[in-house]
Amino acid sequence: MKVKLAKNYGFCFGVRRAIKLAESKPNGITLGPLIHNAKEIERLKENFNVVVNENIQEIPKDSEVIIRTHGIPKQDLELLKQKTKNITDATCPFVTKPQEICEKMSAEGYQIIIFGDEKHPEVKGVMSYCKNTPLVIEDLMALKNSKIQEKVALISQTTKNIESFLQIVDFLVRNCAECRVFNTICNATFDNQESARNLAKEVDIMIIVGGKNSSNTKQLYNISKEYCKDCYLIEDYLELRKSWFDGKKLCGVSAGASTPNWIIDKVVQDIEKL
Repeated sequence: MKVKLAKNYGFCFGVRRAIKLAESKPNGITLGPLIHNAKEIERLKENFNVVVNENIQEIPKDSEVIIRTHGIPKQDLELLKQKTKNITDATCPFVTKPQEICEKMSAEGYQIIIFGDEKHPEVKGVMSYCKNTPLVIEDLMALKNSKIQEKVALISQTTKNIESFLQIVDFLVRNCAECRVFNTICNATFDNQESARNLAKEVDIMIIVGGKNSSNTKQLYNISKEYCKDCYLIEDYLELRKSWFDGKKLCGVSAGASTPNWIIDKVVQDIEKL
């Protein structure tokens, strides 16, 4: 079995930065999972005793705390500061940007529209910076069914699909008196998605490696599935099935932004043995 990797895949800048910060804080506590990859979270725990705690109230006073890459709600940050001064902010700079935009534009009276998943930790954090109630939409249809004000400011969850974002932009420009658009989709997300799309067009089977709860990994899977019907999302090599590769000659591999190279390499090695 021949394997071809996507041109761009795996760890993004924000995740790489967060991992280095966590490794520099042995015995630290991350407020929520640092990234959306359970295997890498396990590695940090085993090698650096960096553990996860979702509840600020349970964090011991003066602990070494690391804020997850997705960021946390503004009010949670204030509560955390009352607990400890030993805070390392691993929030991805690409996530900090929409937080700042929401705070500024809502203060100027704009209705904030967020293209994203309201339950995702990144979006929850961004929403908390709005001085008015934001509108969170998952797709264009949700926007069409919502009440839109005269002045709107649009941002996106960093891992969303650029084509879907542009559809929303087009609708708002046609239906609002004033529309401010901020492209907050991460460059790495765009590059990974474009690379996966191109690779899926030329292979017999596509394997996407990453956390099942990772938004950007699911986006890679959905995009690849459009062009390669035999597409599978796995977290590591243990999920590979020999039957998937029957009659196939070329396998494409891509990986989410939270997927470390050691997991990707093992998947590639096992596929090549088939």
